[in-house]
Amino acid sequence: MSSLKKKFKEATQDKLPFYNSLVKPLHLAEAVAAGVRFGFPAKKLRVIGVTGTNGKTTTSFMIWKMLNESGHPTGIMSTVGWGGVSRQISASADALLAQRMSNTSRSATPASLNSARDTSAFELHSELNHMTTVDSKTLNRRIKAICEAGAEFLVLETTSHALAQFRTLGVPIEIAVFTNLTHEHLDYHKTIENYRNAKLKLIKKAKYSVINADDKNGKYFVKAAKDYITYGVKNGKFRAKKVETGVFGVKYEVSDSSHDIKIQTKIPGEFNVYNSLAAAAVGEKLGLTSEEISQGIYSLESVEGRMNRIYLGEEQKFSVIVDYAHTPDALEKVFKAVENNPGRIIAVHGGAGRRDESTRFSRGKILGENSDIVIITEDDSRDEDPEKIAAEFKRGAEEAGKKEGKNLVVELDREKAINAAIRLAKKNDLVLILGKGHEKTILRGEKAVPFEDIKVAEKAVKHKLDELKKQRELEEKKRETEKKKQEEIKKKRLEKEEAWGNIV
Repeated sequence: MSSLKKKFKEATQDKLPFYNSLVKPLHLAEAVAAGVRFGFPAKKLRVIGVTGTNGKTTTSFMIWKMLNESGHPTGIMSTVGWGGVSRQISASADALLAQRMSNTSRSATPASLNSARDTSAFELHSELNHMTTVDSKTLNRRIKAICEAGAEFLVLETTSHALAQFRTLGVPIEIAVFTNLTHEHLDYHKTIENYRNAKLKLIKKAKYSVINADDKNGKYFVKAAKDYITYGVKNGKFRAKKVETGVFGVKYEVSDSSHDIKIQTKIPGEFNVYNSLAAAAVGEKLGLTSEEISQGIYSLESVEGRMNRIYLGEEQKFSVIVDYAHTPDALEKVFKAVENNPGRIIAVHGGAGRRDESTRFSRGKILGENSDIVIITEDDSRDEDPEKIAAEFKRGAEEAGKKEGKNLVVELDREKAINAAIRLAKKNDLVLILGKGHEKTILRGEKAVPFEDIKVAEKAVKHKLDELKKQRELEEKKRETEKKKQEEIKKKRLEKEEAWGNIV
């Protein structure tokens, strides 16, 4: 954003209630100019757009991984990163290709698979901006780079802001995925209806849609879709059955598909049943085999900032998870995923400035209801007072019964808050670090300061383990010293007894 545009926004956004409508023509003009400048590169790709409040990133990565693993070079643009066009076929995909070729000639092999064998992968670049769908100029420039890298598909994580501001103008959507819709971004959209209508734009422009039937808003997306399939656990045509959830992933079977599909993920949480089910529905629509779908989804080890476990070895007797959850619905899903943890739950969370203020109290209450210890801290405070933000979270946690000084702490330095949580952790305890996930900076005032929850947590865990090791070594040294002391006393006693015996 140019300095002139930024100054105009800062001077008018809070003062003009119609600011968002006022600048829409500007967004439209920028989108048209960007498309023309880069030649509308998305028209050369088969684009899969993923929208919803939660689950967009993980669903996008599952689709991206599944397609690349099955031999279709696919790029991705998401909250976490962009690029990632795999020009190599994995061992599993190569085996599948060999199997298919046993019944056909080599000339029938898809060109994308033939060209993929010996070329290198296109790097997945981290997304440094706190933005999911970037501005129109950056979006088109990156899509062009992905296209030139040889991609056949593009998985595009698509936000309501992007749809409302025409950022995806000129991007044809072959398949749209709707994950869910809950309370978020009302600071921008003002009403849940406006928020929903913005997301509906993706469905309306798509040739085919994959829609979560278990979400209460699913009916609106079904009505807007040209052609579609619904998915879910309780409802929908494409349905998960025999669901098993565990600390290392989920497992289930898909019913009502054209062939049997067994799905297993390496990412835990019941919500990943939905994320993987949506990805599987996309795979089936694109004609992938059940083996390609299941192997592709299973091959995704993790998504940065999404239920990432920090584990530094068997000496670590407590658990640490970093997750991007920052909405009431997302927080509840994370707590649901870890509800069987045998020890205490210590949660670290805070709220961003200039973002949906109405959820702060409810998020604080969710933390209080589901954690044994709550540590309220900073997030991207921007130009808003972090103490004011924290006070609203604190009020919610207190409503749930937490008391400051006992099981409620306010520590506005996020690094200190994470360190404190990990220091408190005992055997079987779980530390949840929530809200920023993959992000590489924290916004304080006008500055973006380098900060990564995962790195800070790893450093804190390592420090704790080092301290515990030193403590054990010190205790062992004390025991050894005491043992030697007792042996010396025993030796002297025996010598004394022997001396008396000689006298006798």
